[in-house]
Amino acid sequence: MRRQITGFSNPTVKYLRSLREKKHRKREGKFLAEGLRLLTDALESGHVPEMLVMSSERDGHPLLAALESAVTASGGEVLECTPDILGKISGKDNPQAVAGVFAEFATSLGALDRSTAKIWLVAQALRDPGNLGTMLRTGDAVGAGGLILIDDCADPFSVEAVRASMGAIFTQKLAQARWEEFLPWLRSGNGQLVAASLRDAQPYRTAPYAAPCFLLVGNESRGLPQDYEDACDLRVTMPMRGRADSLNAAVAGAVLAYEALAALDP
Repeated sequence: MRRQITGFSNPTVKYLRSLREKKHRKREGKFLAEGLRLLTDALESGHVPEMLVMSSERDGHPLLAALESAVTASGGEVLECTPDILGKISGKDNPQAVAGVFAEFATSLGALDRSTAKIWLVAQALRDPGNLGTMLRTGDAVGAGGLILIDDCADPFSVEAVRASMGAIFTQKLAQARWEEFLPWLRSGNGQLVAASLRDAQPYRTAPYAAPCFLLVGNESRGLPQDYEDACDLRVTMPMRGRADSLNAAVAGAVLAYEALAALDP
């Protein structure tokens, strides 16, 4: 059964709006995702929203009906509100017709099985949520096992990161750790650590990639700390033939991921 929300001051609206802020997401252990395609990807990956919010002016669609049925069957709540209220919740002037509330996932290294994929993406101190979401999307595209976030990265459950992932937040494994935790975990099993670097690096197209391959990119402005690079098994570089001295971190991760994919899965 749907519940109608008609006022901006409704406590549920305030709760949903609060999930746009990290401190409230962490307190509640919940996050927001918007859009029929993204929520359908979630459902197909086994993630059912705990709460579904729909615009009263939405167009009918079988996928939306499937979402509503799944939420109702799982004991979740279905809400209906005006586009203006939905825009207030999402923070967008032109909001999607549907949004969902999900429980945050466990993000421990121990939950990862490195044997399930030949490629894993690793990002250190990645600060831009758009880059983070793009790396998740890249991981999905190349069949990576997931994304490991090292040190102080942007929140992967922010509205911006979830939106930029285009649904990959639900299809990719996600882990968060400090470098001091990650490196011993990596060395406890098989795994080649490859850094995108400008220092003593091999050309990325002829580098000897080996599975499982963990592709490491650094902070958008500072790159990787030198001791992190020193701990890698392989450092690779991409030619920069213009005035720029580096690629965007997410772009560099995508270029490396496709090169490693070509080498490991010809």
